Amino acid sequence: MSALSATEDNAVLAKLSLRLRIFLFFCLLGLGGLASVGLALWFGYARAIETTTANGFTFAAILAAFLILGLTVGIWLLFDENVAKPIERLASQMRSRAHAGVEGDLDTNAARYLGDLAPAASAVTRQLNDTALSTAQAIAHETARLTAEKARLTALLTEIPVATILVNPNGQIVLYDGQAAEVLAQLGVPRLNAQISEYFDAKSLGAAVNKLGRTGMDVAFTAHSPDGAQSFDTKLKPMEGGGYLMVIDSQTLEISPDAARPLVYDFDLLDQQRGAAEMDILDQPLRSLCFSVFDTETTGLLPHKDDVVQLGAVRVLNGRIVEGEQINQLVDPGRPIPPASTKVHKVTDAMVRGQPDIRTVGKRFHDFSREAVIVAHNAPFDMAFLHRHAKDTGVTWDHPILDTVLLSAVLFGASETHTLDALCARLNVTIPQVLRHTALGDARATAEVLVKMLPMLEARGLTSFGQVIEETRRHGRLLEDLN
Repeated sequence: MSALSATEDNAVLAKLSLRLRIFLFFCLLGLGGLASVGLALWFGYARAIETTTANGFTFAAILAAFLILGLTVGIWLLFDENVAKPIERLASQMRSRAHAGVEGDLDTNAARYLGDLAPAASAVTRQLNDTALSTAQAIAHETARLTAEKARLTALLTEIPVATILVNPNGQIVLYDGQAAEVLAQLGVPRLNAQISEYFDAKSLGAAVNKLGRTGMDVAFTAHSPDGAQSFDTKLKPMEGGGYLMVIDSQTLEISPDAARPLVYDFDLLDQQRGAAEMDILDQPLRSLCFSVFDTETTGLLPHKDDVVQLGAVRVLNGRIVEGEQINQLVDPGRPIPPASTKVHKVTDAMVRGQPDIRTVGKRFHDFSREAVIVAHNAPFDMAFLHRHAKDTGVTWDHPILDTVLLSAVLFGASETHTLDALCARLNVTIPQVLRHTALGDARATAEVLVKMLPMLEARGLTSFGQVIEETRRHGRLLEDLN
């Protein structure tokens, strides 16, 4: 009977306009205030008669103050739960659909007391989805064609016994093929946007680039590794608009014929402004930053005593995940893995036996994250393991840090749930069950969440890294509570 009565009450409320509902809030506040004062005066009058002093009216004033204060708090809680929070949720859902490509109808149940606002927002979103769908179909068709062309180009480059690297006028890597990846891997960690001088001796390379600029003709020279231990027969070819193509004879390289050799590129780097990297990190636009997104699986939840058993990382550049640049590495913790931990991440003692330790893997991840912003979900937890071994690893973890827990709080409100699963559900990011609680699977999911949140942050006027950091500091207590 009570459930039926509640349903009838909701139906009655649903017929009232939003303005009338807000008016009723204030009516309740006013009437409640009058009732509180009246009740307090009645008690005060009764007390004054009993004691034949004026103390009863003092008691009445104090009682009235407490009653009005309690009433105000109660009305505020009602207003917050039924008006403020639903509006905040509705706004975040609309932003995710407008700027992050999230599909599906809005969840209007929480906003059921907001009159016609929720249905109107739902109608706008549905129209936006219909328009986006037709556009997405055209894009999908063109993407399929470009993917097929890329596959043919990759196959063609694989057959040619040379390694190809495209370098922009700033000396940054714009493209490298699979065979070039083999060369770069011998000299460091292959990365788009990295300076080519990180991999080859700056003196011999610089002389060849200068000659290329003077003559405008192909330049053949011997490229040396920075330590001088390796050398490669190399040719530089000038590119229209600046930059050059670096072609390395790879016949002497030992490349497995079965190894995956993707073509990795981002042609937006060709237009990157010279000097953009010299800007203060806080002033740089979000879109111009490189992000190294990572996750760890561990023997337990205590960074000061537990150890890493797996590290996964992907890179995000120009607002896109760089396919072909990732780390998926098991780590030998040097101790048995508790069965309770294995039950979560499925990493066993047999799997990590013979794998590199955290010092080796940490150094590789440090190189992978050079000149990048490190991103993680609950970053203090994962970074604590790296900081603990930093001295033995011989590196300094002074990278800028961005935490997707805090970004979620900025975009969706601190009162929402900010787990990785909740974020993925909110932004239509799917984590295959087989990859959940694996380092690479969670790192990939975090990267996809980040990519969808970047345009949402920009839409809120948070276009620079400094603005985002300033906004996330307001929610720092979330991480303290989480850890």
